[in-house]
Amino acid sequence: MLVVMQTHATNAEIEHVVQAIREMNLTPHPLPGATRTAIGITGNIGAIDSRSLEVLPGVSELIRVTKPYKLASREMHEADTFIKVAQTVIGPGTCTIIAGPCSVENEAMILRTAEFMMENGVRLMRAGAYKPRTSPYSFQGMGLEGLKILDKARQKTGIGIVTELMDTENADAVEEACDIIQIGTRNMQNFSLLKRVGKAKKPVLLKRGMSATLEEWLMAAEYVMAGGNYNVILCERGIRSFSDHSRNTLDLSVIPPAKKLSHLPILVDPSHGTGKRDFVPPMALASLAAGADGLMVEVHPDPDHAASDGAQSLDFAAFKKLLAALKRLAEPLGKTVN
Repeated sequence: MLVVMQTHATNAEIEHVVQAIREMNLTPHPLPGATRTAIGITGNIGAIDSRSLEVLPGVSELIRVTKPYKLASREMHEADTFIKVAQTVIGPGTCTIIAGPCSVENEAMILRTAEFMMENGVRLMRAGAYKPRTSPYSFQGMGLEGLKILDKARQKTGIGIVTELMDTENADAVEEACDIIQIGTRNMQNFSLLKRVGKAKKPVLLKRGMSATLEEWLMAAEYVMAGGNYNVILCERGIRSFSDHSRNTLDLSVIPPAKKLSHLPILVDPSHGTGKRDFVPPMALASLAAGADGLMVEVHPDPDHAASDGAQSLDFAAFKKLLAALKRLAEPLGKTVN
């Protein structure tokens, strides 16, 4: 349900409606717009008489939202959402680049990468302090020590940090050390974790589950938003299919319907989507052409000796070449690479 307020509704009238919704044991979600405020309602509205809200001062109309993902839907929030962090803005008209190594390996490598990114206009660096790996014998990340290294890189260079949160136990430490919290594909339906980041003060980058439908993906975003954190970024990173020519099947066809159904920005991770560094640049360009609002790319100063995912990581020279190509493509598409 969506309560649309009149254009001249006062703050007192809006607060009155919000309080009335709470008294119905429902959750109000004020959504300020350019010309008027709307108030989304989540919860069990089946037994509620909508007329009790329609007659309140300042109310224009009530609209029933048909999609199961209420807050993530364009039915409730028609305008595109822009995610603002200290370093940049993610949303339509931009091609925001998040780049860096798969994992934190040591301080020198992270600082070198952060400095390289800042020199080339990239304001967000990805790197995992905690790494979910298929094999228990693979490198699992540096944990809390890795978070300290990322925080040091942020303080020294000013770059924004994007890193993965794997469990609720480390949520406070990860939130403090990063600018954007990443939820990986294996945790897309970890509902306890989604509820926890719903209470976080940092934006959440939500990767699509490797077998998830679009609706399941948006419902996972709904979990985060229902907790009060409306700053959610979707990230397509490839799905599991019968194809064996790449690590995953990068589903760029999901971008147009995702943008039609949801107001949330969407990024693409061509590194995990292909698993092979030679395939990353062409799929990165294809992602931008398909309407993505940005990219998440694995970049390492020495990919052949990376502790994890070196085969899909670009070196600095290849990444600079990709950046130049993205800028050439972005201009006719009306986008700015940042």
